[in-house]
Amino acid sequence: MKKIEAIIKPFKLDEVKKALNDINIEGMTITEVKGFGRQKGHSEFYRGAEYTVDFLPKIKIEIVTTEEMAPKAVEAICGAAKSGKIGDGKIFVMAIEETVRIRTGEKGKEAL
Repeated sequence: MKKIEAIIKPFKLDEVKKALNDINIEGMTITEVKGFGRQKGHSEFYRGAEYTVDFLPKIKIEIVTTEEMAPKAVEAICGAAKSGKIGDGKIFVMAIEETVRIRTGEKGKEAL
C-alpha cells in the first residue's frame, strides 16, 4: 500500500477531487495548511505599508491506496492540479506498512 500526500493550491481542490473520483479513489483527508517553497511568499501593501506574506495558503490531500493504483492517483493529481505557474505544489509517495479499519478490524487492502 502507498500513502500519497499532495500539497496543492486551494482553488484546484475540486478539480483534483473529481480527477481522483474518476479513477475510483473515494477516500481522502483534506487539511488547510500554509507554507512556501521556491515561491518564497510575496509582498503586499496594507494602509501604505509593505509587508511580506511568507506562508501561503495551501491544501494538503492525504490518500492511502493500493500499490497498483498509486501511479494512477499521482497522474490524476498532477493533471488536475497543474496550472503551469510557480507554486502548483508537490506530491509525496510513501510506503504504508499496515492499514486497519477500526469498525470491522479488517486489515490490508480490505481496510481501504
